[in-house]
Amino acid sequence: MSFLVGMIIGISVGIGLIVAFAKYENIRSMHRSQLATTVAAFARMTLTWLNAQLDKIWPYVNEAASDLIRSNVEPILEQYTPAIFSSMKFSKLTLGTVAPQFTGVCIVEEESGDKGITMELEMQWDGNPNIVLDINTRVGVALPIQVKNIGFTGVFRLVFKPLAEEFPCFGAVSYSLREKKKLDFTLKVVGGEISAIPGLSDAIEETIRDAVEDSITWPVRKIVSILPGDYSDLELKPVGTLEVKLVQGKDLTNKDLVGKSDPYAVLFIRPLRSRMKTSKTINNQLNPIWNEHFEFVVEDASTQHLTVRVFDDEGVQAAELIGCALVELKDLEPGKVKDVWLKLVKDLEIQRDNKNRGQVHLELLYCPYGTESNFKNPFNPDFQLTTLEKAMKSGTDGADGLNSGRTSPKKNVIVRGVLTVTVIAAEDLPATDLNGKADPYVVLVMKKSEKKVKTRVLTKNLNPVWNQTFEFVVEDALHDMLIAEVWDHDTFGKDKIGRCIMTLTRVLLEGEFQDSFPLDGPTSGKLLLHLQWTPQLKFRDS
Repeated sequence: MSFLVGMIIGISVGIGLIVAFAKYENIRSMHRSQLATTVAAFARMTLTWLNAQLDKIWPYVNEAASDLIRSNVEPILEQYTPAIFSSMKFSKLTLGTVAPQFTGVCIVEEESGDKGITMELEMQWDGNPNIVLDINTRVGVALPIQVKNIGFTGVFRLVFKPLAEEFPCFGAVSYSLREKKKLDFTLKVVGGEISAIPGLSDAIEETIRDAVEDSITWPVRKIVSILPGDYSDLELKPVGTLEVKLVQGKDLTNKDLVGKSDPYAVLFIRPLRSRMKTSKTINNQLNPIWNEHFEFVVEDASTQHLTVRVFDDEGVQAAELIGCALVELKDLEPGKVKDVWLKLVKDLEIQRDNKNRGQVHLELLYCPYGTESNFKNPFNPDFQLTTLEKAMKSGTDGADGLNSGRTSPKKNVIVRGVLTVTVIAAEDLPATDLNGKADPYVVLVMKKSEKKVKTRVLTKNLNPVWNQTFEFVVEDALHDMLIAEVWDHDTFGKDKIGRCIMTLTRVLLEGEFQDSFPLDGPTSGKLLLHLQWTPQLKFRDS
């Protein structure tokens, strides 16, 4: 909740002072390296001792909280105030007599050392604060809203940095909500019922939660200066980008009583509305092909993760969650495309649900800033351009333009070329005929152009060998897909045995490869393909 910002400022500084006072007798004679060891020893103190110290300073934290919250939180609330409100301010604010209780403490070793100490504290608070928000609506109605029944459990990260030999032993303390495990509260109009005004409770709650996410949730961090100095290096800074290709979904749960679900996906690293990406909706489909590309800013690859939520679009009604999944960014090798299938679950925090909700297929590439020249980025057409071609893209007009400085209209470069596909063979196809055999053939489809080709039919064969080669002119390889379908030919019709879907990312990176692809649909069967890419370049006006 928003007032957590003010409370944690007080607690952070208070803990820092506890650390300093606990070892102040010996501080003056210590070097910074010795000081790091001293402060780190604080984490090994008992939780009983720590909570006792917090109880002692709690009245002072509570006394200072009102001014801290007004100065730090009200500007944040203004940023997220819904359109139906003209302002949101605190009229009453005390944190009550019940101090939070720390249930866990540890030092983050990889971030500890001579320059600073990083501490993580798990905190639980079932407090008795007196908090009233004065809300003014656009129509001139003033509403005093009381925040009650607060329950919070989370992990806070405190960074004491840089360490100093003068009291209180550190130059600044930064704090952040590293993990939010529980945040419950109720809202009540003073002297009335909040339910009497439709949508009011949801609007206020959404505003408070958005403020928490954007103001103190890691990797966002707040910095409190203790000693004079420049602490800009502690501020949040982007460290790279995450390229995500949402390829497809498979075997999604059907949420509709009539027909099939209409799935779409929401992807994000930070759950802020301005930074969340939404795919298109694929109507009446449990195996959707999205083939969409998104880019995200990364601030801390060691702790952040990509979340994917798949919903069923219900039109005018609220969308229904089909399932969700996440990928830890620390598991991605910088500069290397990772192809993943993620199993969808009901809840990412409480994973007790074993129901099959389907899967989602992603291609991921993490690109740290400053390393772009060390690897190829298939999602950026620049990765295969010559110096002259890059100059043309940036606006110079050929070699003469490089010398004269004359410019031409900026041009965009798309990846164009020829994809050569050899359908080599299939293995272990399921029997579709009464004789225990099948009459298979393969249909190749380029998704964007919808161009189709097919192999010859091989009769009575579950392990056919075709060795047939086809060529496709691809106009936009970064956003196209190859779909390979295996069919059974019958005199009076045809039946689909299975299919495999692939982006062109791998062949763009490798130029040529051969692999065996399992078929979606049947219980068995693989398709052996050889792919080769011959690049060309195409320029178009922006």
